[in-house]
Amino acid sequence: MDIDTPPIRLLQVCKAYGKTPVIEEANFHAKRGEFVVIVGRSGSGKSTLLNLIGGLDQPDSGEVLVSGHSLATLDERNLSQLRRVHLGFVFQFFNLIPTLTVAENIRLPLALNGLSKKDSILRTKALLEELFLTDFGKRFPEELSGGEQQRVAIARALVHEPAIVLADEPTGNLDLETATNVLGLLNDACRQRGATLVMATHSHEMVGHADRVLTIRNGCLKEIEI
Repeated sequence: MDIDTPPIRLLQVCKAYGKTPVIEEANFHAKRGEFVVIVGRSGSGKSTLLNLIGGLDQPDSGEVLVSGHSLATLDERNLSQLRRVHLGFVFQFFNLIPTLTVAENIRLPLALNGLSKKDSILRTKALLEELFLTDFGKRFPEELSGGEQQRVAIARALVHEPAIVLADEPTGNLDLETATNVLGLLNDACRQRGATLVMATHSHEMVGHADRVLTIRNGCLKEIEI
């Protein structure tokens, strides 16, 4: 990807479910290393927007470009490849694999990308230290608190060094103090790597950390002053 190419670009994107429009003629671009927060009520279309950016859903019209690639031009194999290389995902419910250890969960994207075992172990160790999980590598997700599980999920999202991290209500299951700590770690980790972070949330407490804030109301995506 050229340094001047926006990591994310939406051009006149529309999406409806049945006769209900969710996203209408959305235009948006994110710069490299930006932290963009999308706020709005539950059901307003925040998750839909992230799914469109992540290639997990298709727009009814318009164009979504990720790292310079128009998603509509990619078949499923190339779309999966783009997600594995360019995107990291953080979800509200962590989505860790319960039968894998913490370290194995984190290394999973690297295994899918064919990285050597030695390099995978080194990257995982570095992220465990960075996210204050040094002693947790051999534990299983059920042995961790919610905040610890989300830190593991952040490590998994970052371990393959994606250009873009998409976070869908990542602190929705956490208490305020834990949520603030987790958000700070996610924000710092993305900024250190120059990764673009796009977070959907209904919590306005996250707004103060963002470079830009967008809102979705009645299908319209608009930037608001912060």
